[in-house]
Amino acid sequence: MALVALIAFAALPLARADDVQDAQKLLKAGEKQQALEKVNRALAANPKDPQARFLKGLIFTEQGKQQEAIDIFSKLTQDYPNLPEPYNNLAVIYASQGQYDKARSALEQSIRTHPSYATAYENLGDVYAKLASQAYGKALQLDASNTGAQNKLSLVRELVREPAGKPAAVASAPAAPAAKETPPPAAPAVAQKVPEKPAPAAAEKSADASADVLKTVNEWAQAWSKRDVDGYLGHYAKDFKTPAGEAREEWEKSRRSRISGAKTIQVAVDSAKVTMQGPEQASVSFRQTYRSDKLNTKSRKTLELVKADGRWLIREEKAGK
Repeated sequence: MALVALIAFAALPLARADDVQDAQKLLKAGEKQQALEKVNRALAANPKDPQARFLKGLIFTEQGKQQEAIDIFSKLTQDYPNLPEPYNNLAVIYASQGQYDKARSALEQSIRTHPSYATAYENLGDVYAKLASQAYGKALQLDASNTGAQNKLSLVRELVREPAGKPAAVASAPAAPAAKETPPPAAPAVAQKVPEKPAPAAAEKSADASADVLKTVNEWAQAWSKRDVDGYLGHYAKDFKTPAGEAREEWEKSRRSRISGAKTIQVAVDSAKVTMQGPEQASVSFRQTYRSDKLNTKSRKTLELVKADGRWLIREEKAGK
């Protein structure tokens, strides 16, 4: 994570300032333990110094000591409530733990203290997007046929997607005050950015997979309704089990003839229920309504799907299940 130079107060002892600057350089070089030793030495000389305390919180964050970092940033918000950066970095940690409501509250407080703090606004947008993703995922768990929630979930997931390994955003520290008497604390060196795609919990992964499966089934029905035979057949896996056990070529020929022979087709998927049987296997049961110029029917149907080459494909089709 990139760091910017700390701002030193003229009133602080030079050795302390040197220790903080050395600690900053060590942290940037990945020498976390040595950086911590330097910061502790600075704090021994001046236990209340906000810069050294903030830097210690950053070091703990880098070391994965989240609770220790939370304690430091929380105490900084109490001692210096007008500093926006500690609130922001609390939000970073809360978001990494999946505590998005806490992250949102911390970021809103950060913005109240500093309305022009761009990093906090961006992080707040990411948190709102993550909260929306969770809400849409829950809606799909309760009603897998909710295509509106499915579309919104897909849009939100595209919005927050970013390549792995993107470095955290760096916020510039405002200038130190000129007044030497009772100076407010210098702003911290770095404000971390909320991870845009933290590792999801198993329940969220399952909701995302269910949404992808449902999207595939809806696209299959749409291709059928449009009499797009190639698109329709493209939703079936290579090892698809034909209903009557006939050869795949014969089954495809029959399907092409029936779909092309109809003047109009409307296929609706209602009350779909997705059951994940593994990360690459799923079962979808639903009520199918089929209308054409030749036939109108309603029936229960179950599709067994597998994931191959990043796509969900139909391996088996069962009627009346």
